[in-house]
Amino acid sequence: MKYTNDKGSHSIYNLQFYYVACVKYRRKVLTGDVSDRLKEINLSVAAEVGVTIMEQETDGDHIHILFSSRPSVQLSKFINSLKSVSARLLFREFPELKTKLWGGSFWSPSYFLASTGQVTLDVLKRYVENQNAKDL
Repeated sequence: MKYTNDKGSHSIYNLQFYYVACVKYRRKVLTGDVSDRLKEINLSVAAEVGVTIMEQETDGDHIHILFSSRPSVQLSKFINSLKSVSARLLFREFPELKTKLWGGSFWSPSYFLASTGQVTLDVLKRYVENQNAKDL
């Protein structure tokens, strides 16, 4: 995959993240139409806040999402929106989910989020270490 830089009015940035969320009780409900609808909902929520979902896939009881963002996006708020909007709409559109996920919670309260990059931390560390001003 080729990386491209994005531009703001006073910045150039390249921010990608990897996100994983699990269904409450690890119930395997992310299949078929539920999985397809979840992906549609995620794309819609992301578009509203200026996030680009580059790839997403479900695996029965969890979802993997690779996305890019602007620096101004508050990641915790974006993730909260993904989880709350998708839960509300999926429960409404697939009422049978309520029998497998009682108590009104669709998602586990925890999640995994990692930043991704074009280079490894070791390469960046060496670059920064070599930026002293001894040649001036």
